[in-house]
Amino acid sequence: MFRREMSDVTPLKDSGRAEPDRPKPDPRARQRARDERQVMKDLLRHPVDPAEMETGEELHFLRPGLQRRYLTRLKRGHYSIADSLDLHQMNAEAAQASILDFLDEAHARGFGCVRIIHGKGLRSRNGPVLKQVTKKLLSRHPMVAAFASCRPVDGGTGAVQVLLRRRGGRAT
Repeated sequence: MFRREMSDVTPLKDSGRAEPDRPKPDPRARQRARDERQVMKDLLRHPVDPAEMETGEELHFLRPGLQRRYLTRLKRGHYSIADSLDLHQMNAEAAQASILDFLDEAHARGFGCVRIIHGKGLRSRNGPVLKQVTKKLLSRHPMVAAFASCRPVDGGTGAVQVLLRRRGGRAT
């Protein structure tokens, strides 16, 4: 039956092999190219806001004689923030007076941890002036046990969490 079906088939001449008309393409990593395109699409879908970028200028301070764990916990956001002060739109003098009043009132009310939002200084011609004022004042204030820049979700390098001493003098 097979021979009967193949009786009118003509065998190929030459070597018996048909050569392809075009050369084979060079091998390429298709999945890698797809992955790289997807990364670019994701980056374009979620544009980067310069105000959300961390500058690597985190502030931190621990009063001498206190255990390092206070600062570690503060940086990790373990303390509940009782009150906040926003210094935006203030000049250095007004910010300094506001910080002093805020810390005195927070200490008098028995607050353990507060936040001061000083901003990152991205739009300031003179750089982060309020940030420097805040750092200088907090590191010298007798009621401040420690301070550290906030976690990104809480304001990042544009704000600091301040751990206040208890009325007896120890950290809260």
